[in-house]
Amino acid sequence: MTCFGCQSKVQGLLSNVPAITNIEIDLAKGTAEIRMERHIPTINLQAALADYPKYALTDIDQHIQLNTIEEEKKPWLSVYKPILLIFGYILLITTLIEMNGGGFTLMRWMNHFMAGFFLVFSFFKLLDLQGFADSYSTYDVIARQWRNWGLVYGVLELALGLAYLANFQPIITNVVTLIVMMVSIIGVLQSVLNKRKIKCACLGAVFNLPMSTVTILEDALMIGMSAWMLILLR
Repeated sequence: MTCFGCQSKVQGLLSNVPAITNIEIDLAKGTAEIRMERHIPTINLQAALADYPKYALTDIDQHIQLNTIEEEKKPWLSVYKPILLIFGYILLITTLIEMNGGGFTLMRWMNHFMAGFFLVFSFFKLLDLQGFADSYSTYDVIARQWRNWGLVYGVLELALGLAYLANFQPIITNVVTLIVMMVSIIGVLQSVLNKRKIKCACLGAVFNLPMSTVTILEDALMIGMSAWMLILLR
């Protein structure tokens, strides 16, 4: 862009995209800072400028500002309380089931734990599947290239939860889990190591959880359990 007329035109076009709250353009640097209520994929922003090819838009660093100043002051336990409670409930319920089932069986417990994990986490994703897909596309290696993977992933988690609960084809179920979670953890590791302040999509668009080592541990736990179950099934 070379003039304030271009600047106003681009601001006007991008302002028509739903969920955008503010646009600040720096003509000297050739950059635009776009604030939004929820993540909007870059391809959608590019589409808003499609009828005016003289204006091009590419990513510098795709990120979502997660927290207000007040939220940043929250202690770690307060921030991650939802996910800790969910893990605690699943752990408690599955352990009680085993204790009252005539003896503790590790394989059966892991089946129930994995079922509970995927069913609960898919529930939160399915509450706003579109919002989850938007958030997931900011860091997942597949969703960045194919945004619909976020939509598939939410449904796949539900299917895996039901498969574990029904003990359906254990080897296939665990192989699929292992592959899916290993791919998922790549994007998580990249984001955490690069210290990108983005929203973790593990609980869909319902909770505003930042990406951190907690997300890595969550994925690593699923990878470890599915791998261990495959070893026990041999």
